[in-house]
Amino acid sequence: MEISQSQKQAYSEIDEFLELLTEKERNEIPLKLREFFKREKDQDYHKGINPNIPIKDQNLKSETLALIALLNLQYWCKDEAEKERLKQVYADNERKYQEELREKYNPDEIFKKDSKQNETKTKENVQLVEYKETKLKKFFNNILNLFKMKNNNRKDWLYEKRISNKKMHELWCNS
Repeated sequence: MEISQSQKQAYSEIDEFLELLTEKERNEIPLKLREFFKREKDQDYHKGINPNIPIKDQNLKSETLALIALLNLQYWCKDEAEKERLKQVYADNERKYQEELREKYNPDEIFKKDSKQNETKTKENVQLVEYKETKLKKFFNNILNLFKMKNNNRKDWLYEKRISNKKMHELWCNS
């Protein structure tokens, strides 16, 4: 699995953040995980985290903030009640995020919007077009009409002959 540039930059910010912690706090995180952040980080990216400014005001990547929250929950938070409170806060945040996504990308609403937009587009694009027959087309249509009339006349003639034959037969037999 390839790590995206954004993730590498987040690992750089995490590595920089961990360097600002005390050795005791840093050692609470497994060595393999710290080595992973060092190995996979973007070597050319340096955020410049200031320890005198709160984390929320540092303009860190969202991935970095999520990783810090995870590290806090897993390794630094020792109080079980505090862990449960944090889990509840994270769950509430996730629920709100999912609701926002649902509102923004609701499939039912997307299809309604698309159909409304398509209706207006088709209404705007519909125009009457005058149909003009070319001279060649008129010529062929006239010839076809002549053949049709001959066929229709022939059918009418046969039909009349058949009826007249029936009438003659009736007259002949009834007399």
